[in-house]
Amino acid sequence: MVSVYCNMRTDYNLKEITLQAFEEFILIDEKEANARLKPNKWSAKEIMGHMIDSASNNHGRFVRAQFSDDLVVPMYAQDDWVRIQDYHGQNWQDLLITWRQLNMLISTMMFNTSPDVRDKERTDHNLHKTSMRPIAEGESVTLGYFMNDYVLHMKHHLGQIREIISTL
Repeated sequence: MVSVYCNMRTDYNLKEITLQAFEEFILIDEKEANARLKPNKWSAKEIMGHMIDSASNNHGRFVRAQFSDDLVVPMYAQDDWVRIQDYHGQNWQDLLITWRQLNMLISTMMFNTSPDVRDKERTDHNLHKTSMRPIAEGESVTLGYFMNDYVLHMKHHLGQIREIISTL
């Protein structure tokens, strides 16, 4: 089997991407953050809330994986999480600050993850169900790949926010 892994500098990419997006998005006002491209699509606030949920869940996943031989991670119902927390009704800047701080924490944890843990090949995982770029069940994968997948997932959602704002 071929191992899938990530660049060990994911931690710096996460920090840089987060800080750049924070500076860009702090200028968005409440009206813009509440806008939807379509009635059944998330607003920028709801996308940011989803990214907070993702950060929270993945932080726990990444920490637990440091002490495990597998990458079988808990799943969560993202639409339900967004709805129950009423992200659309929350303050945009509060959401943005929460998201930034969670990602600074994750970036530090990624930086502190030893290469032998980050690059350890694992075939017992559920990344075929949980990652943005699914890995076939039983295929060898690393925690580093999963961390990099988190950053790619975040970049995807940042692009969605930019798309919403650019149409206003």
